[in-house]
Amino acid sequence: MKKRVLVFISCLVIVCAASQAQLRIGIAGGPQLSAVPGNPNPGWDTIQYNHSKRQGWRAGLLADIRLAPQSLFYLQSGMFFTNKGQRFSVKYDSVNNGVAEVKSLQYVNYLEVPLNLFLKFNLGKKTKFMIGGGPYAGFLFSGKERREIYMDNGTTQLMQNTDLKITTSPGTYSNIEYGWNAMAGFEFGRFIVSAYYSEGLSDFYTSTAPEGTFKHQAMAAAIGYYIFTSPDKIKRDKKSKDQDDDGVPDSEDICPTKPGASTAHGCPDADLDSIADKVDKCPEIAGLAKYKGCPVPDKDKDGVPDTEDKCPDVAGVPQFGGCVFPDKDKDGVPDTEDKCPDSAGSFKRNGCPAPDTDKDGVNDDEDKCPKVKGVASNKGCPPVKKELIQKVESMTKSIHFKYKSVLLLPSSKRVLNQLVKILKDNPELNVMIEGHVSGDGNPENHDKLSYARAYSVKIYFESKGISPFRLTAVGLGDTQPVAKGSSESALAKNRRVVIKLSNHE
Repeated sequence: MKKRVLVFISCLVIVCAASQAQLRIGIAGGPQLSAVPGNPNPGWDTIQYNHSKRQGWRAGLLADIRLAPQSLFYLQSGMFFTNKGQRFSVKYDSVNNGVAEVKSLQYVNYLEVPLNLFLKFNLGKKTKFMIGGGPYAGFLFSGKERREIYMDNGTTQLMQNTDLKITTSPGTYSNIEYGWNAMAGFEFGRFIVSAYYSEGLSDFYTSTAPEGTFKHQAMAAAIGYYIFTSPDKIKRDKKSKDQDDDGVPDSEDICPTKPGASTAHGCPDADLDSIADKVDKCPEIAGLAKYKGCPVPDKDKDGVPDTEDKCPDVAGVPQFGGCVFPDKDKDGVPDTEDKCPDSAGSFKRNGCPAPDTDKDGVNDDEDKCPKVKGVASNKGCPPVKKELIQKVESMTKSIHFKYKSVLLLPSSKRVLNQLVKILKDNPELNVMIEGHVSGDGNPENHDKLSYARAYSVKIYFESKGISPFRLTAVGLGDTQPVAKGSSESALAKNRRVVIKLSNHE
């Protein structure tokens, strides 16, 4: 590891020497909160766990290169040891196979290398505000998985793994994860105070669940100190005095006691138009020297300056010299480019309307069945046979669940087997599976439980050979009861799934 750090620093020194830019090397570190947002279902239950952040640290070496002697832009990289991962836990309000509570953690540690572009602004003689960001790559250094299962009989099961497998198979980790990061803060001479945020763009873990995503998110605060400054900066300081520390030597600075911009010869230039504020007639709006620092006049505000605008009093477009373009069919496509000037269309089709191959009144862009005549209410596809819909609706009334359970009853499986046959006989059909629960119990669990019930039916269909791309599962909680009252009979009817058919996505 020491060799890698030395090689990294040596490369930066060589780049700095070749570009004659200022190089500073420092150390920085501080606390970090990391999380894994999204849908990282660990696959241990059909009901998703409650996730929480990991508290850890981010610390290491940084290298800071100024891209030119008077530039506001800096390139910053480094190597940091960083703690990432998540914690998750769940308590069951009823006995679930003897399990009362599960606590787990998924900790991974990385050597992280960012490559950031920074802007730094002078706030005083030795104070700078910095802001920037860029990509990063993290190399897996170590990690740990741990799961504690508390049984309702008082016993505990502990599973722990510190030897994380690095492959692309389900349940394993990637050797490299990458993403983007941003940072903002202040420099007080050699001291640094900053805040950091990053998001991963790649999955660091290959989930065993079909819909799991595992991307890092982290927030950190840090303090740091530059322990080395390249000799080039020292030599320049000796050769060139700069009272206001704006990067412009006093010998070239028209305003030597006021920090300014190099493009304005060291004088303040609020609008960064290279015209010093003291002679700029529009100091807060970027302009041209020809107009004493003000922008080119544009009376009709159409983006075409009056000096070039053939219609200066009417807002137009540059293509027609600032005049309004001719458009007979009012579709926004100029007649000079419109292939169908008498019929309103779109830019995508050069001014022509979208075709309707099957002549059903739904254009091909919106028609899910463009070659088969259908109806607008079914997105251009033929309506599903009414008797088939009625048959499926009648069958789904027999799919129910026990109280607080996602397990399918034998009688429900018999009904689902009949539905599987219908789906195999009609391969053009897609299925929406809606999960529902009764209104009793803990309302906070209703959405999760209803989704889990729909998902269990989806998994059952898949196990019988139905493509997952034809199946969609949603949980609707207790929002659509079919039976009123609080009797066990009424509540049991509300613990159900509803199957809806369609012949389009």
